[in-house]
Amino acid sequence: MDFGYKTKNAWEILDRNEVNSFGEEYKKFISKSKTERETVDFFKEESESKGFVDVFSNKTDNGRFYAINGSKNIILFREGKDSLEKGINFVFAHIDSPRIDIKQNPLYEGFDVAMFKTHYYGGIKKYQWVTVPLALHGVIYLKNGEKVELSLGEKPDDPVFVISDLLPHLARKQMEQNAREFISGEALDPIVGSIPDSDDKEKERFKKFVLNLLHDTYGLVEEDFLSSELTLVPAGPARDSGFDKSIIASYGHDDRVCAYTGGHALFDMEDSQKASAVVLFDKEEIGSDGLTGAQSDFLEYVIDKIIDRKMIKTSAREILHHSSAISADVNTAVDPLYKDAFEEQNSAIFGRGIVVTKYTGSGGKYSASDASAELVYQVRKLFNEENVPWQMGELGKVDIGGGGTVAKFMAKRGIETIDAGPPLLSMHAPFELLSKVDLYSSYLAYKSFLLKFNFK
Repeated sequence: MDFGYKTKNAWEILDRNEVNSFGEEYKKFISKSKTERETVDFFKEESESKGFVDVFSNKTDNGRFYAINGSKNIILFREGKDSLEKGINFVFAHIDSPRIDIKQNPLYEGFDVAMFKTHYYGGIKKYQWVTVPLALHGVIYLKNGEKVELSLGEKPDDPVFVISDLLPHLARKQMEQNAREFISGEALDPIVGSIPDSDDKEKERFKKFVLNLLHDTYGLVEEDFLSSELTLVPAGPARDSGFDKSIIASYGHDDRVCAYTGGHALFDMEDSQKASAVVLFDKEEIGSDGLTGAQSDFLEYVIDKIIDRKMIKTSAREILHHSSAISADVNTAVDPLYKDAFEEQNSAIFGRGIVVTKYTGSGGKYSASDASAELVYQVRKLFNEENVPWQMGELGKVDIGGGGTVAKFMAKRGIETIDAGPPLLSMHAPFELLSKVDLYSSYLAYKSFLLKFNFK
């Protein structure tokens, strides 16, 4: 008898038609939802179509609520058969991704081109973002209060924006520098125009031409940039990758893949014994601070609103201390080209299902959330009973790897929390690689957790 532990490729387990069908719907979502605002708008529309009501409204409810915080954080909630005092099964994910943000006073010119000043957001390899087509997404509030929404660079006839790079012939000194340094943060400015204004007495003719164009198109004046949130993201839709079309190449899998699979797990499941919720945060890539990050008290605030609606004699704190959660965030798969960075026995393999991560952190588990053996056992038992393809994994070798999720902020609230999400290749790159079976495995995992998990 074989007492060893082995994982199996999920393509050998799951129904391929179901996997591919789910993948097609996900590609539509990830192609359009490239910012937090766009993702929240998507889930607001989806939840309303499923009968969810705004928890802050006076509308009659059927135990299904959504709550939006600052346009970048959304909570989706379903009542269970049990009283709310028995806790909630949560899936927590984040909907921000690494990107290039436009500064508040961005427009300038030099050597007959107009450019935007930028500030990168989150952990990126800066050199990956030059010479690739980028789209401009975001909002601008004009002087008169009008809101202008932008998504420029996604349609075939839209212009795209490109950050230039130094030609190899002149780059000897650049190529001798450390990879962290040879593209500086100040060298991530895209070219936004190169036609001069017709007034040859104007000092900044190229900048003026762009401003005139923006005013004619959007009614914008330069001061309006001060009240804007604009960001550059990779242009174009998600694409199948590989001869067998088994992989989805896209910007933003980290972590909107978990938002999509978690949200749809909540929408699709039957009525559950316990209450269930999917919470989608902003700002995870830069520490989870701020109004819409995981460290805010919006979760408790919304639970208090639900308590008031249902006239239950309890507290948000009491409910959270009886709750369990998956911190739904991606992990990394062993990359065959860079396998020296991984401790293979305890790393995830591409295509073998959702990755359960007992602990996060780095450098001796610093800043970690560490799930108990009891919690790991209960999750393991559930996934095995529900035939969910899954594996255990951590992020790289001990002295090389590491990273954090929102798990520690949930555990701090008294919620039993474990990390689980699909493995990616090229995480945090402009285009990340996701196996379709890992995508579908994550959906099955979150659905089973929300529907059936009961921590004993």
